[in-house]
Amino acid sequence: MAWWPFLAALLLGALAAAALPPLGLVPLLLLAVPGLLWLVARCARASEVFWLGFAFGFGHHLFGLYWITEAILIEAAQFWWFVPLAVPGLAAILALFIAVPVMLAWYAAPGWRRVVMLAAAWTLADLARQFVGGGFPWNPWASVWALPGEIGTVMLQPLALIGTPGVTGLTVLLAGLPALGRRGWIGLAAALLAWAGFGLWWRAAPEAAPPGFTAILVQGDIAEGQKWSAERALEIFRRHLDLTQEGVYQAGPGAKLVIWPETASPYPLLADAEARRAISEAAGGSPALVGSVRWGADGRPRNSLIALDGTGAVVGVYDKFHLVPGGEYQPEWLPLPVQIVPGGGFAPGKGPRTLTLPGLPAVGPLICYEAIYPHQVADERARPGVLVNVTNDAWFGDSSGPRQHLAAARMRAIEEGLPLLRAANTGISAAFDGHGRELARLGLDRQGVVTIPVPGELPPPPFAQLGLFLPFMLALVAAMVTFSWKNSFLKTKNHTMI
Repeated sequence: MAWWPFLAALLLGALAAAALPPLGLVPLLLLAVPGLLWLVARCARASEVFWLGFAFGFGHHLFGLYWITEAILIEAAQFWWFVPLAVPGLAAILALFIAVPVMLAWYAAPGWRRVVMLAAAWTLADLARQFVGGGFPWNPWASVWALPGEIGTVMLQPLALIGTPGVTGLTVLLAGLPALGRRGWIGLAAALLAWAGFGLWWRAAPEAAPPGFTAILVQGDIAEGQKWSAERALEIFRRHLDLTQEGVYQAGPGAKLVIWPETASPYPLLADAEARRAISEAAGGSPALVGSVRWGADGRPRNSLIALDGTGAVVGVYDKFHLVPGGEYQPEWLPLPVQIVPGGGFAPGKGPRTLTLPGLPAVGPLICYEAIYPHQVADERARPGVLVNVTNDAWFGDSSGPRQHLAAARMRAIEEGLPLLRAANTGISAAFDGHGRELARLGLDRQGVVTIPVPGELPPPPFAQLGLFLPFMLALVAAMVTFSWKNSFLKTKNHTMI
């Protein structure tokens, strides 16, 4: 096979990456997916199809994840050699989760069966991507609908039914319909109208009464290169205290919850009673959730969120359980020539759990990229009334990374039907209701505070109750439908058909 189809597939994958946040050029998928199917139809062997799918996936993730290089450049003096390896290496791994669905689609009969098989297999691969090697379900195609404003809110509502994997599958299906010709375009138009109609209807569902408290989201805007400076520790701590006082003043009377970002406290709060008292005084006696490092009995650190009551006493601790491979710990399955995470890195927590603070609804904490995992963000045995995502995206600069991270958090709010409060060190701090409407925002690289009356929750939507089982079964049934038709798995002589 000539070299040009593989180059074309790589470029189509890169083109599809422009549909992701923050660009949101969704119509480009209507070129990328039919183009990929056109290339696939001209292959004579499964191995050729696999490498076409790999090229598409590699180009897609290479451009979609370029921002990871920003984190390495912060410590370029030590890890400069990792720059040309990190993003291409990760893109190559993630490309496998596209190559396999593309190959399975080639085996299906041309026409609508091939398009359905691509969407179904893509969904199953994305479900696997959430768990394999610790999981990295970043940039699912459902996120292309996380557009600013009401149009994004409307188009994201199916998340409440089938979650991110299901909406990703639907997106792939719709993007492939133009390859079927005139009937495909008509089907696409009808599906988009039905999608928008459902979104408008679901978005109108009433929330429960507001819980009656104001969230104070503190954004200290501390550069990553300065964050752990011992000389600046007191200055950094005082900045967060001052912003907390400012937020308490803005919020006025009534119940409040102060939220500091991931590892915002330069002092280990569990061991520093004076620091806890200072936070309590700045918060005016209101409860607080503060990001801090803590050490366990095994001597290893934890990336934690510490819950303080109005007196500064510790009333709860949450340890991050989805740790970043190569960033917070060095897994055995990640072969590297040097140890880049000293001492084994952070120890993981025990999974989603609910924190209880006096006088406030129960909180479902999420630290950093834990917000990218569908149906792994809330303890459904003790359902919280609000999700709180604390993060430090300073590692990734003014790139697409923080914006894609924000889109993921917004999607979790819709899937769980819960308001979500997000405090980010350098931004983007924001608040969303259970429909994913943005209620407040403080942009990147800004020091400040957001005060927002917290809205009520929605009844648990179907995805919150059934979880990943629902999109898994839908994708499995869709894949089986392509097998159930006579000759569905036989290749036709005309390889120009899709």
